[in-house]
Amino acid sequence: MKQSSPLRETDRSDPAEARAARAYHARCRYRFRLACLGFAVAFVMIGGRLVTLGFAGTEKSSGGGYDISTTVHRPDIFDRNGRLLATDIRGATLYADPKRVIDWDELAEQVASVLPSVNAKSLRKRLAGGSRFVRIKRELTPKQQAEIHELGLPGLGFIEEYRRVYPVGATASHVVGLVDVDNRGLAGIEKFVDDNPQLTMMSPQTDSGDESVTISLDVGVQHVLREELKTAMDTYKSKAAAGIVMDVRSGEVLALASLPDYDPNHREQALDKDRLNRIGFGVYEMGSVFKVFTTAGVLDYGLANLNTKYDASSPIHSGRFTISDYHGKGRPLTVPEVFIYSSNVGSAKEALHMGVTRHRAFLEKLGLLAPVTTELGPSASPIVPTHWQKLNTMTIAFGHGLSVTPLQLVTATAPLVNGGFAVQPTFLPRSAEDAMSASPRVLKEQTSLAMRKLMRMNVEKGTGKNADAEGYRVGGKTGTAEKVVKGRYSSSALLTSFLSTFPTDDPRYVVLVMLDEPQRVAVTHGYATAGWNAAPTVGKIVARIGPILGIQPKLEDGKGRFDAKVSATY
Repeated sequence: MKQSSPLRETDRSDPAEARAARAYHARCRYRFRLACLGFAVAFVMIGGRLVTLGFAGTEKSSGGGYDISTTVHRPDIFDRNGRLLATDIRGATLYADPKRVIDWDELAEQVASVLPSVNAKSLRKRLAGGSRFVRIKRELTPKQQAEIHELGLPGLGFIEEYRRVYPVGATASHVVGLVDVDNRGLAGIEKFVDDNPQLTMMSPQTDSGDESVTISLDVGVQHVLREELKTAMDTYKSKAAAGIVMDVRSGEVLALASLPDYDPNHREQALDKDRLNRIGFGVYEMGSVFKVFTTAGVLDYGLANLNTKYDASSPIHSGRFTISDYHGKGRPLTVPEVFIYSSNVGSAKEALHMGVTRHRAFLEKLGLLAPVTTELGPSASPIVPTHWQKLNTMTIAFGHGLSVTPLQLVTATAPLVNGGFAVQPTFLPRSAEDAMSASPRVLKEQTSLAMRKLMRMNVEKGTGKNADAEGYRVGGKTGTAEKVVKGRYSSSALLTSFLSTFPTDDPRYVVLVMLDEPQRVAVTHGYATAGWNAAPTVGKIVARIGPILGIQPKLEDGKGRFDAKVSATY
């Protein structure tokens, strides 16, 4: 006989009790499901809140701030020898969540007591602005971060942001440039990197795998240039100084300094107008250094040779203007004499020999009438006469009446000493072979050879004697220009410069030094001209950078062969 289940027996014996049991089990199942749903909802809400907090910093706040996820991470910058010039580090940024702050006034006062640069009143106003994220101070030092942490104020927090640091400080500031508070490039190579993201593909990665950029500067040469310029400013009491060292074959700029300069670690210094890059963005009447181009022009056109004479026995009168020599010889001068005695009259007559049209065309061919563009951007535009006439040609011949940047001057000098090729300057590594093959010839090789000889002669027995660095065969030309003060040329406000190349038997580098308003001091025996200040500064620079650049000093045992080579040409 089949046995029935107990439940069914209960159902048959007491239907009311069975219904009560089923209702009880149904309520239990409902409550269990409701509890599970509640836990699920709570879990989702908590998880969502955590996600929200995790991404809260990536949203732009009402104050315009960004956290680490949107801060730019930049490549390291190295010099040609692998020395670090710029890198990123992570630094703490202090922020507040006003909704979690108990007392806005107390927080503002306490934070300002630790961070004096924070204005308590302004912070209080920002806390009341309704934002959930108020950035208070970037780039905290570890000590400041610890002191803020010890305050124990609810609502304060820290995030990590990238901070750009420059290990060599102001040493290379005008080339490397600087960034803004969001780590975006403002000037120099820093800006060039932002404008050319493919640049990082041309340089190897760092040991940590980060991207990097290598530039043409040599920190050793850069340090020497800046140090000697600073010494010259102090010695000759000048208001500013600038200099550049460039490879005449590759066009690589190995050093560029302009004083006063700024420390990119303190970007506010760059706002000072006196700290501009005078090499690329200042325009000047450069004075007698321009005679290298006048002499090169008359030789290159075949109008004269080294034996040609120009009558410099008396001043030139043109209308109300008179052109005279500083130390006139009162006689006709050969081309080398015009050069080494720095005769204004002789140079003016060389330019007149070329004629207005050819003179202007020659300077234009050398790039002196248009800006020079490098990785730092286009240089300042030269100031060219609106109506170029005979008088303009005469004054420009000795460096007045045409204002150019020192970068243009150095660029135009390269073909005068490298065999005649218009190599353009660059702040990125480039081989001499690549540069020369891509550069047009603008001068005859014989002209370049003659200019090297004349520049060396000027250091041996002309106005550039004080630039000689024993063993390095320095050649060059002095320039002393009167500055315009209140619409008139002033004999007491001078711009002095020395344009040089070395070694002249096989030129590798051009060096330019410029001093703004040097004074008459005891060490110069009361003189303020270029031969007494800019020239010796170049001599000291060459003597120090020659070994760094691997140029072996030697006696001029090849001098006779060099002279014979020039004589055979002219």
